[in-house]
Amino acid sequence: MPRIAVVGAAGFGGALCAAIVERHPSLELVAVTARSDAGLRLDQIYPRHRVRLELEPFDADRVADRADAALVAYPHGAAAPVVAQLRERGLKVVDLSADFRLERVRYEATYGPHAAPTLLGASVYGLPEIGYREAIRQAGLVAGPGCYATAALLALWPLRELAADAIVDAKSGVSGAGREATGTTHFVSVAENVNAYKVEGHRHRSELEQELAGAGFPITFTPHLLPIDQGLLASCYVSPVRELSAADVRQLFLDAYAGEPFVELAEAPPGVRDVRETNLCRVHATVEPATGRVLVFAAIDNLWKGAASQAVQDLNLMLGLPEAEGLGAIAASAAAPAPVSAARTEEVPS
Repeated sequence: MPRIAVVGAAGFGGALCAAIVERHPSLELVAVTARSDAGLRLDQIYPRHRVRLELEPFDADRVADRADAALVAYPHGAAAPVVAQLRERGLKVVDLSADFRLERVRYEATYGPHAAPTLLGASVYGLPEIGYREAIRQAGLVAGPGCYATAALLALWPLRELAADAIVDAKSGVSGAGREATGTTHFVSVAENVNAYKVEGHRHRSELEQELAGAGFPITFTPHLLPIDQGLLASCYVSPVRELSAADVRQLFLDAYAGEPFVELAEAPPGVRDVRETNLCRVHATVEPATGRVLVFAAIDNLWKGAASQAVQDLNLMLGLPEAEGLGAIAASAAAPAPVSAARTEEVPS
């Protein structure tokens, strides 16, 4: 049974990684580390996860002595040196930060100097559904995608050869800002409020541009903060290069995601509650008759498919395990659209 360490387990994403691994039938959670919370048990910080391991200060040799692989959940910049130490000691690593998602020029233009640039060429982007599955299986280092990028890429991928331009209007819960977030993500700021932010350039834009670089169409990307704890909805508006019907678009998505265990095609626009605490991305795609634009709506849980459960999905592939193992009983089938939920068929007064 592969032994797993979670490095940076005191944050939202790291704690969830630890909880998923703890319950995984084919993985053994052997270590959880933290910086400021070392000495506490993880269940003292997150009682609902029920992980009773004590948080330790990070020591690469100590982790390597006990673990075969690691999930690293440090912020960007702090993750790269830790990942480098673990890779030097032979561990397979999934990094949840931005440090290994981008080629060097893009990374340094977005985040600044890279702390371990020699590893960039060896990392694989961790979104299996857009063509990286086999590379992930062979990888020693996988970069977990950003939450916004995950939803937007899954929404746009089937249209990449047919898009003239795209607008991505994305909205996320406040947990995406991390456990230590303050200021504009404080409860008082977000309650009874919705606002756009980083409208002149959010860092996840670099991922969209890199992964869709071959398509060559311009993307407008605007993130918004919602007064909810977790969940993310990407509403995408695509101008096609030729006329498409709703049936054409539906078939494109059926073909793109046939057999994908974690992409669920829906008959109506999804809500974030539909995917809460799952590794699913629920997608609805259609055409607006008045303009001919393709409308795609993709919902994920930003802490799950946008971070921790997707990291375990990648880890399963790296370790030769079934891709969906340990990620819950719910797995989608893209062979046919999922039905509209009963709650959404009720008439809503205007």
